[in-house]
Amino acid sequence: MTAFIIRRLLQAVLVMLVVALIAFLMFRYVGDPINQMVGIETSPAEREALRVRLGLRDPIMVQFARFVLNAAQFNFGISYQFKQPVSDMILSRLPATLELSIVSALFALLVGIPMGVYTGIRRNAWMSKLFLTVSLVGISLPPFLIGILLIFIFAVNLQWLPSFGRGSVVDLGFWSTGLLTVSGLKALILPAITLGLFQLTLIMRLVRAEMLEVLRTDYIKFARARGLTERAVNFGHALKNTLIPVITVTGLQLGSIIAFAIITETVFQWPGMGLLFLQSVQNVDIPIMAAYLMLIAFLFVVINLVVDILYTVVDPRVRLDGGAAV
Repeated sequence: MTAFIIRRLLQAVLVMLVVALIAFLMFRYVGDPINQMVGIETSPAEREALRVRLGLRDPIMVQFARFVLNAAQFNFGISYQFKQPVSDMILSRLPATLELSIVSALFALLVGIPMGVYTGIRRNAWMSKLFLTVSLVGISLPPFLIGILLIFIFAVNLQWLPSFGRGSVVDLGFWSTGLLTVSGLKALILPAITLGLFQLTLIMRLVRAEMLEVLRTDYIKFARARGLTERAVNFGHALKNTLIPVITVTGLQLGSIIAFAIITETVFQWPGMGLLFLQSVQNVDIPIMAAYLMLIAFLFVVINLVVDILYTVVDPRVRLDGGAAV
């Protein structure tokens, strides 16, 4: 296990270096940072002096090494648009995005897995057909349209829930959360459903397909022949053996939820990293774009490492032989 984790960590470092190279190329070749930092009245001599002071005249490898070292210390410079440290801006908006993403993922898991199990066990029931019909809607409609429909129904017509913002938040010093206030919880419902609905339908259909396949296997027939109850067969044997693909998809989808929360945060004006990234794209704010790219890549790498480790916990058939999965 230790050798396996070390090898995965080395692979993660390699991936992060590649992503760092892409982010560095954004700094280097997308626009001119000097033009973003100074006005038109700045003389050519002052511009050149600023380039030298920022190290833009150093060799490319020196600049890349400096960028990697700064990124490892979570230092991405100053925002061109907001004139603030990018790391401070990211940290201030990170709680909003993580809370929205985690709640959306929990919603997708806690609803999607039971629905998938039910439609797999009772595939001819009318409720199973209803669940499958609803899942088609969740897959077919884009998130921004789902968000607009939810706003129209629950915010405009019924006026039960707010249509934008995060509500009241509680500052815990290192974290600002809306989960401890009523308005914060109400503001979280619509964007969490919007963001998690596609993942819910994906997980439900995946669990259903895996359950249908596992229930036809010989060891399930032997389990029934031994006199085990249907509950023990369905949940103790069948469901457990469907969790490997579910863990894989769920892990990747959690990273996707964080990475692609941009649309949902824009529709609901949720003050998270996605909305900040969209604003940075509109204003060609390269430091924020590079920081967002690096952070999302880091989250994906960590999630994939956790998923690989969970394989050996969930399915005893997955073994590590000399540090390699077989």
